[in-house]
Amino acid sequence: MKRLLLYIICIWITISAAAQEPVDTLQIAVADEVKQEEAPARKLSLIRRVIRGFDRLDQRYIEPQHYVFAAMVQGTMNYDIYTLRSSADNSQSITFAPDQELRVGPYAGWKWVFLGYTFSLNNLGMNDGRKEFDLSIYSSQIGLDLFYRRTGSNYKIRNANLRSPQDFSALDNQPFDGLEAGVTGFNVYYIFNHGKFSYPAAFAQSTIQKISCGSWLAGFGYMRNSIELDHSSLQQLVDEKMGSQTVPLDSGLMFHSVKYVDFSLSGGYAYNWVFARNWLLGVSVQAAVAHKRTISSMVDDNKKNRFSFSNLNIDGIGRFGLVYNNMRWYAGTSMIIHTYNFRRSHFYTNNTFGSLNIYVGCNFGLKKKYRKKES
Repeated sequence: MKRLLLYIICIWITISAAAQEPVDTLQIAVADEVKQEEAPARKLSLIRRVIRGFDRLDQRYIEPQHYVFAAMVQGTMNYDIYTLRSSADNSQSITFAPDQELRVGPYAGWKWVFLGYTFSLNNLGMNDGRKEFDLSIYSSQIGLDLFYRRTGSNYKIRNANLRSPQDFSALDNQPFDGLEAGVTGFNVYYIFNHGKFSYPAAFAQSTIQKISCGSWLAGFGYMRNSIELDHSSLQQLVDEKMGSQTVPLDSGLMFHSVKYVDFSLSGGYAYNWVFARNWLLGVSVQAAVAHKRTISSMVDDNKKNRFSFSNLNIDGIGRFGLVYNNMRWYAGTSMIIHTYNFRRSHFYTNNTFGSLNIYVGCNFGLKKKYRKKES
């Protein structure tokens, strides 16, 4: 999967690089020999024109980037929530989430390349076992999300309802190191009204939306999810905190691991609201019909306690951005939310993860074609 993600990034960079190059103009030659010599140039020019079409803008609605370089400081807060629920009668549910982690770091950009690094302010010099890689690429016509997450063992119980109407508040915020999860995947989507609507204006600060506008979206995605649960340790924690009021876990929560792959088709709508000069509020919502293939190993290894199946679920992706951008300076905040569901007659899980970003930055190195305009 890592190799697949690397291939996708390389292909995207190649297309973006070609899109930055100006379209060659061809001169009509009279002599046949000159025409033959210029044939390869014509083909190359056609390819460039097709690629350049991916970022063609209607400048009545969108102002393109004037600068070559960018610098930015960003603070990021990631969140990751898992809800596990048995679906039997009097179903039990438990919600797990780690403490919020604040990460801060610098970013630098050159044309279409924008790279940076953030470090945690919560655990300086400490390794909690968490590994995260999130990358979102926004062009005017196509968007791409890549994500790779491996959680550590620093979850806490945020809410528990093991047998209503009992009070299980004694379990709230109790550390639990028996849950580990991993998510790997990508989403690709097409922006239909890409000439007038700019995703980069709301989430990449590389253009400016001048007139409010929206667009329909359509895409597909792939995800691989795994959950490892030490249900014996969970039962021990419940017994310890609940005392005489303790209850046994339902069979739906007594599993060692759940693993599934997710193939989805998504559709949605995005809108950029220009409510004042240089100000933008962007909102994007996509719903996905997901086909999941799952194999789960239950409490023992007997074949009768294993299940494999395919089913359909509804997943979702939401993006929200508030930006001030006068082309030279920009600042704002953005949020990305992914939510994935899996449902079976005796088991249900929901994983919601994403990030909240706050940033401030500037662009510099004016492009040649804009120097005369500003001089």
